[in-house]
Amino acid sequence: MKRGSAPDHSVAPAEYHGAMTTAQRLHIVPSRFAVEHLPNATFPEDDEWIALVRAPEGLTMVREAPPWEQGEVWIGFYAGATAHGLDTPGMLAALVTPLADAGVPVFVASTYHADLVLVPELRREDAATALKEAGHSITE
Repeated sequence: MKRGSAPDHSVAPAEYHGAMTTAQRLHIVPSRFAVEHLPNATFPEDDEWIALVRAPEGLTMVREAPPWEQGEVWIGFYAGATAHGLDTPGMLAALVTPLADAGVPVFVASTYHADLVLVPELRREDAATALKEAGHSITE
């Protein structure tokens, strides 16, 4: 990269089941996550949350799971290395379609530029295999 030039965030097409998708550079987030539903809350009581979504049925909260977490724990594949704007179609679909085809549940939190795709920790290897077979690259 030339000095003073912007990093290349372009994405390359990849073929998945005969259809063109957008190959993305993902990294596995080192944190473990919990996804919680708070039916009567309008805002969490603490500031330990990472993402919040308010809907008529309550508040959904994503937070970092403590090491002793006994409930369902999720790990994250972050597509930040393949930053994109809101006007780029197919970026999230390129990630969740192969996971759905592999039977891997997902919870997604998106930012303006990228997506965080959470999968159950126990399905990490299945998810990584499905994403790699769809043409995505993954780093730890």
